Amino acid sequence: MTYFWETVDTIAPGLGWPHFGPFHLAVLAVFLLLGAVLCRGYCGMDTDKRRRWRRTVALLLVADELFKDFGLLYGGNFSLDYLPLHLCSINIFLIALHAWRRPKLLDTFLYFVCLPAACAALLFPTWAPLPPLNFMVIHSFTVHFLLALYPLALTLCGDMDPQPRAFPRCFALLAAMAVPIWFFNRAFGTNFMFLMRADEGNPLKLFERFGSHLLGYPVLLAAVFAVMYLLLRALRRRTAVPAGK
Repeated sequence: MTYFWETVDTIAPGLGWPHFGPFHLAVLAVFLLLGAVLCRGYCGMDTDKRRRWRRTVALLLVADELFKDFGLLYGGNFSLDYLPLHLCSINIFLIALHAWRRPKLLDTFLYFVCLPAACAALLFPTWAPLPPLNFMVIHSFTVHFLLALYPLALTLCGDMDPQPRAFPRCFALLAAMAVPIWFFNRAFGTNFMFLMRADEGNPLKLFERFGSHLLGYPVLLAAVFAVMYLLLRALRRRTAVPAGK
């Protein structure tokens, strides 16, 4: 428990774990199995139980965020850098909104933006410098698992209807978020949504050789849209009812 309340800003070097090392792969394997079980369970529920499931996941996400804040305050490490202004933190509140009100645009946003962003965070975690038994490791893994689970389960079971043609509006929503956050970053020296720099391990880092990591955003968004669109088409073909049935 010596390093339980440390953060990536305070931890000593050499106490973390490598990407796709034994610990990382074990966590991913557990999440894959647990996600499959939970998605299957959700699909077998009736309408009322599904609604309660969605709201329970939303509340767990908010509680997970509060757990992070408690850990930061308890360890004396809370700063502006930990405000809920990263995309995944914003997605927590979008899922909470969706769980109660379910605006249609969020079907598309959560599928095309939240789901791949959460999966990318699980595959390329920025919290790897921390030891496994650490509150930020626990929070970061569980919160991103829930962020991926919610849109995945709802899409697989037909309770979300992502519309590719609505993706430009999702892009506009992202831009609307990014503009004030960029000014906040400039004013306070933060790096929310990785608008100011790309850290090591971040795929955006590859684009610095072309002048700026920001050039990677349109490329990655286009690639993500293409992959998620193909997956959505495959899912809809699989679940389509054959003619004459």
